Amino acid sequence: MSASVQALLTRRDQLIGRLAEDRRYDIAIVGGGATGLGVALDAAARGFRVALVESHDFAKGTSSRATKLVHGGVRYLAQGDIGLVREALHERSTLLHNAPHLAQALAFVVPAYKWWELPFYGTGLKMYDVLAGKAGLGQTEFLSARETLALLPAVKPRRLAGGIKYWDGQFNDARLALALARSAAERGALLVNYCRAADLIYDDARLAGLVCEDTLTGQQYRIKSRCVVNATGVWVDELRQKDGAANSGDGRRPVKPMVAPSQGVHIVVDRDFLGGDTALMVPKTADGRVLFAVPWLGKVILGTTDTPRDDLAREPMAFKEEVDFILNESARYLRRAPLRSDVRSIWVGLRPLVKPQDDDADSTKGLSREHTVLVSRSGLVTVTGGKWTTYRAMAEDVLATCMRKSLLQNRQGGVTADLKLVGAGAAGMSTVSICLPPGAHSYGDEQPLLAALPGAGTTLCEGLTEAMVRFAARHEYAITVEDVLARRSRLLFLDARLAGSLAAKVGRILLQETGLDPQVDAFRRLSQQYLQLPA
Repeated sequence: MSASVQALLTRRDQLIGRLAEDRRYDIAIVGGGATGLGVALDAAARGFRVALVESHDFAKGTSSRATKLVHGGVRYLAQGDIGLVREALHERSTLLHNAPHLAQALAFVVPAYKWWELPFYGTGLKMYDVLAGKAGLGQTEFLSARETLALLPAVKPRRLAGGIKYWDGQFNDARLALALARSAAERGALLVNYCRAADLIYDDARLAGLVCEDTLTGQQYRIKSRCVVNATGVWVDELRQKDGAANSGDGRRPVKPMVAPSQGVHIVVDRDFLGGDTALMVPKTADGRVLFAVPWLGKVILGTTDTPRDDLAREPMAFKEEVDFILNESARYLRRAPLRSDVRSIWVGLRPLVKPQDDDADSTKGLSREHTVLVSRSGLVTVTGGKWTTYRAMAEDVLATCMRKSLLQNRQGGVTADLKLVGAGAAGMSTVSICLPPGAHSYGDEQPLLAALPGAGTTLCEGLTEAMVRFAARHEYAITVEDVLARRSRLLFLDARLAGSLAAKVGRILLQETGLDPQVDAFRRLSQQYLQLPA
């Protein structure tokens, strides 16, 4: 596809023009995170007419705030959830195959400081290999203390008995979301960010579309559709409440919430705290949680937590006890303990855990990590739960449900199992390490297109050029400084202070490209929040 045609697929005026057309879609999707975008791509690949709206930017919420792991879930294996682990391991292999420029294999080491940890954790990780089967990324190995220190030079050597090396995957979550969006657009789907679902449209009590609002102008549009999918993550209950009220007669029918948000906090420090390209995994911390220290784009991510949260803030803040937990546990294993002053960025994601019937509001224990698909009386299809690794399987499940309920025509599935995403190139494309500066190698076979843009030789900071900003505006739906520095580049998540210092420069380039307000001051305030540690 030519660069000029690609640009037309993501230009704001072109998108809004298509949105204003009087057209009936097969499926309208609300939510531009991993799940919604996965459904859009699968549906478009099957030949359905697809529209998707996202109230903010694509992957603005949970889908840009993962621990950056494409994994089967070692901790879920310990909980005995074999089915979830097996499915995730299969999907891990598929994702690495379809997006090798954005997802690669990564070695992890579990350090053992007690004699029994080697056979205990080693046996579990060997089972991980067995479940992966031919989709495995490498064999689990038992390491001596010396071999462990060679891979993890920053861990404490005193009383180190050895370690276990195993393999999982790592990815760039926000850029993968953009690849899904652009791959769906290439197949005819209409995807519009900064466009919220303001209301639902009914025909004789059956859902027939939605009213959406361009949040940049306030203009409203009607999307007529045979099927509407609610894929808004932790926010799915808001649209479910609208649907319930519309079909209750008196507008007061209660809809039982299905999501219990859980907060995951991540702290970013410099690469030398880990000292290599191998990740550290502690399967059981002092309070029974899992701790990761993961090299990513030239920095190290420390995390994560699993804390119940009542509100649904778009930019949730970390709790003091969460930050203390991560720093204190890191200090137990690393030679040089990271201090609060060493933190480059801190960010929080909300996981959409599915409530059981007899849920305990004060705990995330027992809440399902698997996804759930529900269909209301009016035909609203809601999907939530799950995780990034299984986004493709979730999309297939959603479409299977829509067809089973006669909301969509029956069409053969499995079309995305071997579907290369934008930038992936031809089969057999060599993979690259993701443990590099921000932006490195994430463009895949689109690198020549990027290099041809104005400013390709003008560096704004390590891993970010003027051309990358222009590419984001022309080809990747970017409008604001936050879009560029948080999700097209990952600089906000890696070094919030540096990101804030570049806001004005990036804003000037975006204004040239789009003519729209790049919201420079709003981003400066946001970058300060990513530096604020709770007192």
